[in-house]
Amino acid sequence: MKIPKPLEPLVQDGLVDEVIRPLKSGKEAAVYVVLSEGEIRCAKVYKDLKQRGFHKQAQYQEGRKVRNSRQERALNKGSKFGREQQEELWQNAEVDALYRLAAAGVRVPQPYNFVSGVLLMELVTDSAGNAAPRLNDLELSPAEALMYHDGLIKEVVKMLCAGIVHGDLSEYNILLDAHGPVIIDLPQAVDAAANNNAARMLSRDVDNLRAYFGQFAPELLTTQYGKEIWKLFESGLLQPEVQLTGQFKSSEKSADVKGVLLEIREAEAEAIRQKYEQQN
Repeated sequence: MKIPKPLEPLVQDGLVDEVIRPLKSGKEAAVYVVLSEGEIRCAKVYKDLKQRGFHKQAQYQEGRKVRNSRQERALNKGSKFGREQQEELWQNAEVDALYRLAAAGVRVPQPYNFVSGVLLMELVTDSAGNAAPRLNDLELSPAEALMYHDGLIKEVVKMLCAGIVHGDLSEYNILLDAHGPVIIDLPQAVDAAANNNAARMLSRDVDNLRAYFGQFAPELLTTQYGKEIWKLFESGLLQPEVQLTGQFKSSEKSADVKGVLLEIREAEAEAIRQKYEQQN
């Protein structure tokens, strides 16, 4: 096939030997099946910022590191250079997340290279060697739903132990290869410790899994894995091998606001008294 323009530099540099066919084209990127270093892989070409359909990017960008003060000022001003830097941060977020998660043993595509806005990575395949289907395209038995849900909850835990929340996890960005679910599409991944929206995003990711698999295994609909996982994370008790219950009981004890205010007033009065005694 004709080489797409974004892939031409990779072909010229010998990183891609052949572009075999398009795989898919979504709101965020176009993906091609390519031959690279003698292996069948895929090349993800990120679409221009103006073409993308992903909204509310600000909540995902919180906590992402910038190189220097110039880049930070440009991002805040929204200049042309700032938009270019925003795009770079967006793409790098997925690349960085893939390398970190692959190193942590999370089931994500193995990344190989990132050049000129193109991410070369593993092509996830089924048992027949074909491109793996999305979870959304499959009809599951109750037993399969329970098994895949359990596996994905464990992957979410491993991700969080590595400091990352997917931020947009659903049946649409999970593939099913010969060994089980594989998590994809991570440009919106956030740093769990640096983003104030991380707890809400983690909960939403897990709730999406519950809603999808609950169609096939209704007993999952009453589980509360998201809140349980985040509570363990906040407490410093989350480990990849943690045994979860799916249950969560929030504290029913109401805050003693009047008591807290009284303590504050007493502390202020004591400070005034001590200051008065020192002056006299």
